[in-house]
Amino acid sequence: MTDKTNNYPPCYGNLEIVFPLKNDGLRHSPPQCMQCVFKTECMRTAMKGGSGVQVREEALERAYRSGNVSFLERWSRKKSLHCRKMAEKHQKQKK
Repeated sequence: MTDKTNNYPPCYGNLEIVFPLKNDGLRHSPPQCMQCVFKTECMRTAMKGGSGVQVREEALERAYRSGNVSFLERWSRKKSLHCRKMAEKHQKQKK
């Protein structure tokens, strides 16, 4: 894609396509996504949804295992992420 005409590709905002989990346990964007003109907007859209909370939880667990986050900080962040996930679920039920 070379021009921004709001004709989004079918993969737009799909976290498992634009930021898949690889064998090393980390998420990497594929080369074709890095060349797309919508890459920043697409990644932001993908991270806004419930899958984005999952990615943040994965990063938090890695930080805790490596010792960069204390138990209490991890607990606090997990609670915050859980509340965000429940709020999104509640909003979807209202629609």
